[in-house]
Amino acid sequence: PVQQHTGSTAVRVAPPIEVADEDLVVRRLHGLSPLAGTDVDPLLRNLGCRTLVVTGVSANIAIPNAVFDAVNLGYTAVVPADAIAGVPAEYTPAMVRNTLALVATVTTTDAVLGGWKRPRRQGAAATPA
Repeated sequence: PVQQHTGSTAVRVAPPIEVADEDLVVRRLHGLSPLAGTDVDPLLRNLGCRTLVVTGVSANIAIPNAVFDAVNLGYTAVVPADAIAGVPAEYTPAMVRNTLALVATVTTTDAVLGGWKRPRRQGAAATPA
């Protein structure tokens, strides 16, 4: 099994992604979920987040775990289907359609980005996504 020790290559952020000084980094040293067993939930709640946009790999394990954990913790989960991947490639659309769509809002990356760029209504409170 992969040993997820602090400072090891197994837990480093992979190139070409760079971590900026202002980025918040939460360590996950065990498990298959990016939420369970970490400080992500209290961090997000303190930031006022109520919606999580779940992207990345793997649609086989990490993405469903993140979506289910988010929903179980009371967040709204949004999945841009074109921003996740799994193996084999044909598995991902079926899993999204038959599983994630039952508990999450399934959309596209363009729709998410368009929602973030839309101007806020006058007097509306800012709601982190």
